[in-house]
Amino acid sequence: MVSLLEELERRESAIGERVGELRVQVAELSEQLEAFEEMLAQVEVARAVVREVLDDVAAEEPVPRPAAGPQRAGGESPIGVVTVPEREAGMDASLLPSGYRDIMEVLIAAGRPMRSKAVSVAIGRGEGPSKVESVRVKLKRLARRGWLSEDSPGLFALLEHAEDSGPLGQGSGG
Repeated sequence: MVSLLEELERRESAIGERVGELRVQVAELSEQLEAFEEMLAQVEVARAVVREVLDDVAAEEPVPRPAAGPQRAGGESPIGVVTVPEREAGMDASLLPSGYRDIMEVLIAAGRPMRSKAVSVAIGRGEGPSKVESVRVKLKRLARRGWLSEDSPGLFALLEHAEDSGPLGQGSGG
């Protein structure tokens, strides 16, 4: 028969070996976690830099003046032309592409500042992160071009233009 002390020593040794194996696994997993966290941080930085560059490029693009002639069907502009012009006296939202007009209509109907997610839901895009982000980009663009204000971060409101008859214009049907 095996003595009690020998059995305890055998168990201690087996448990010690398992603890050593688990420590090696933890160290390997920690290294993997650190590597993936680093990659994630790099991707987040890259995305932020790309977004900033694209926003700067969009802000610097020449904005076409509205022509006195007939508009294209649907009010959409051709590829390569800025679709959201700088807001000037007398301009109304009928000059904007339909997605931007939808945003303007929601803000007019709400009569108060709104956040990107609420606007996204109101125009039927939903609450998904990519949908909300695309609406946020449009709201930011409208704010940069003088159609909206962003008085506090993420809160967008219509600008009041005393010289205009309203953001959508009288009789614009929109």
